[in-house]
Amino acid sequence: MEPLDLTPDMVLRAYAIGVFPMAEDRDDPDLFWIDPRMRGVLPLERFHVPKRLRRTIRSGRFQVTFNTCFEDVIEGCAEATERRPRTWINDKILTLYTSLYRMNHAHSVEVWEGGNLVGGLYGVSLGAAFFGESMFSRARDASKVGLIHLAARLARGGFTLLDSQFVTRHLQTFGAIEVPRAEYRAMLADAVNGDADFSRDITSDEVEQFLRAQS
Repeated sequence: MEPLDLTPDMVLRAYAIGVFPMAEDRDDPDLFWIDPRMRGVLPLERFHVPKRLRRTIRSGRFQVTFNTCFEDVIEGCAEATERRPRTWINDKILTLYTSLYRMNHAHSVEVWEGGNLVGGLYGVSLGAAFFGESMFSRARDASKVGLIHLAARLARGGFTLLDSQFVTRHLQTFGAIEVPRAEYRAMLADAVNGDADFSRDITSDEVEQFLRAQS
């Protein structure tokens, strides 16, 4: 694959046809197109919330916000940790997606505990599609709580596709599935041409309604 020199508009056009950029490593200066043969998807209508995480959300241990500190979240996702010694988020990714955030196409979910940022995730919205990019956690369950709040917000905002790129064991607990490339592209075309609103705030009552709907 040839290295890419991308602009934010090029990235959006790529998402619209089913491909996305990644780096091989945090210190790798280049980006490459990724087009998985099998694509990870989290169906919002069948999103599964484990009972233990329902209790965690209802306990009020974590506070969740959206789009309050995007750069801190993406930096958190780029951090190397003992469990994740390598990441694919390099300086070009940081610059590109921060620009997309300023264009209102990239969004962050922040998870707080005691006033400290302990987890979060970020992704890209286009029409009624949301493309999850990466998440991080500095406290047990923090990123999972963020993902559940994201799913609730997307469902309330009229989104029809939550793309997870790949399926991991972690995402399978929430109902992630793999779909073939051709099937994914058909789903994507419908979603990109749809109308959804990420800016619509979601209340704690609406989060609770989402949890009950997934029972």
